[in-house]
Amino acid sequence: MKVKIKPSRLKGTVEAPASKSSMQRACAAALLSNGTTIIRNPGQSHDDKAALDIIQRLGAKADMVSGEYQVVSWGLNPAEDEINCGESGLSIRMFTPIAALAEKKIIINGEGSLQKRPMDFFDTVLPALGVKVKSHKGFLPIEVRGPMQPATVEVDGSQSSQFLTGLLMAYGAAGARDVSIHVKNLKSKPYISLTLSVMKQFGLKTPENRNFEEFYFSNEPFQALTERQINYTVEGDWSGAAFLLVAGAIAGPITVRGLDLTSDQADKAILDLLINISNGVAVDAKGITVHPVPMKAFEFDATDCPDLFPPLVALAAYCEGESVITGVQRLANKESDRAEALQEEFGNMGVKIKVSKDKMYITGGGKIKGAKVHSHFDHRIAMACAVAALGAEGETVIRKGEAISKSYPRFYDDLQLLGASVSLSRKFKINE
Repeated sequence: MKVKIKPSRLKGTVEAPASKSSMQRACAAALLSNGTTIIRNPGQSHDDKAALDIIQRLGAKADMVSGEYQVVSWGLNPAEDEINCGESGLSIRMFTPIAALAEKKIIINGEGSLQKRPMDFFDTVLPALGVKVKSHKGFLPIEVRGPMQPATVEVDGSQSSQFLTGLLMAYGAAGARDVSIHVKNLKSKPYISLTLSVMKQFGLKTPENRNFEEFYFSNEPFQALTERQINYTVEGDWSGAAFLLVAGAIAGPITVRGLDLTSDQADKAILDLLINISNGVAVDAKGITVHPVPMKAFEFDATDCPDLFPPLVALAAYCEGESVITGVQRLANKESDRAEALQEEFGNMGVKIKVSKDKMYITGGGKIKGAKVHSHFDHRIAMACAVAALGAEGETVIRKGEAISKSYPRFYDDLQLLGASVSLSRKFKINE
């Protein structure tokens, strides 16, 4: 699908999309708990739907009732011997150790870019926990056969915290006793805080967090609740909302509602940055309002929040001077090679980007031109180009623009709601 965006002025109020980080963790915790979970404000992205499909294949029942998901589960009880994680990196890293709690063989598969991402960490850690693992030289599909036996292990957290999330949940569900998960060089610490918060809310045994270097499960016996009902409201998504906030800074004013200012989501850092570089940001009970005003170049460390790179590049293009973003090494194993994709597509729009080691340098303040760009089948690249196009000279055409459905299916709808000139080249239901 081609998406055409013309320079536009935005005005109005929009709700932040549901957080897939929150939604997917809630699905996993609901699977591992006993009883009924009501998930309010559920996400409808492709990744969210993948998580819902997975928990049903692993034994839960999930039904949509009056706009909420009702999940009934009595713990892990696989109904099928294969799960498909779509293109969700979180799902495959989180649900693989959870699936390894089962005594039967489970095949874990995925689609698209996920088939090209290395998963060799499963081969190195899970066998130490009594799990039989078979992969294709570290790539999908993967076979696991448990049951996992929690033990003290060390994992590498330098590339992603998502595998650690799965281990923590699996250990908690298994009632791990007197064991620790040691972590080297953990990135994206805020997302581990989110994981621990969800575990606690769902009544899973939760470890002591020792400075994000060790997670200790006490020797005390843990008795899961035999039956309960949990009401869980999915947070607004700071990752998706970052594109809206940047859109407001470029072409607003707009107001974004539904974001938790106390959230553990790492991408909440976008708000502090906007406040630091612009006097056009106001926060009140109604939401976050962003006005377009002259903005200065910035330096930002995105090591713990690499998903902010694409919206930050769009923002930097409109800031006077050279902005520097640290954390490029976190971009390689995403839906695309994001550093390369950002250089190429923003280069097409006249924005100079240079990468040196772990830093990205963006020269902003010049004229941004409408151009033909490609999403690289990456939802965040598509959204970054769309936001940058709002203030460009001339029309921008985004090829494979439907990639946004992975995380934010209503993105183009919301831009149109705010007054953006967005047209789709063929029939395509964004909110499917």
